[in-house]
Amino acid sequence: MNTHRSSVLPRTAVLGGLTASCLALLVGTAHAHVSVQPGEAAKGGYSSVVFKVPNERDDAGTTKVEVHFPSDRPLASVLTRPVPGWKTEVVRSELDKPVDSHGKKLTEAVTRITWSGGTIEPGSYQEFPVSIGPLPEDTDRMVFKALQTYEDGEVVRWIEVPQEGGEEPESPAPVLALTDAGDGHGHGGTDDAADAPDGPDAPDGSKASDAPGKNEDSGDGSGTAAQEPAADNTARALGAVGILVGAAGVAFGVLAGRRRGSSPSS
Repeated sequence: MNTHRSSVLPRTAVLGGLTASCLALLVGTAHAHVSVQPGEAAKGGYSSVVFKVPNERDDAGTTKVEVHFPSDRPLASVLTRPVPGWKTEVVRSELDKPVDSHGKKLTEAVTRITWSGGTIEPGSYQEFPVSIGPLPEDTDRMVFKALQTYEDGEVVRWIEVPQEGGEEPESPAPVLALTDAGDGHGHGGTDDAADAPDGPDAPDGSKASDAPGKNEDSGDGSGTAAQEPAADNTARALGAVGILVGAAGVAFGVLAGRRRGSSPSS
């Protein structure tokens, strides 16, 4: 009897260890990065996107977010929406040489947006909405490198460019995938943007370009649009946890049954 019991207990301990390891792996996988959402938009169109910034630390708040716009494919129209509790600074820079953008010659463009003055507390996230366009037609993606500053001075640099077919970098930059306007997967099409009036000056004092734009955002900018993706990720993680716990229970039952079957009858 003792021999069978001693053989079952180590196996049970191994199963418990495997389950704990899988749970830890799931927690690590659910770890979020700075991202741009929705993750894709139509080439040549205008789109309203948000930069979603989660706080990945449990002992400090995020107090500044800086997003850099690609200078090789400048955008004619970049409009920000006020985020309660945050100050927005839009930096426009002169281009090395003028660039043609949908029939308009650009000599300067937005190269950086910085949000500061607020706090993203541990265990929470904030969304920063921006209306952009017209999006380039000669590339399949736009990369927005971002810097996240915590209140203790730590700066996390989300600047590593993901490579197609490669593993995700440790600190990936937010990437907006660009799709053909006719494939039905893009957001913020050109037709809507063409009918929109010229955009006003941004609330922070930055100037909108002469190109037409359409801001599809609504509400107070409090950062609730990405709650559904977050909830979806949580549900998937909880479902996977349930499967693992159930599998561990079945395995334990099988081992226990074998122990009882091999024990001598009384």
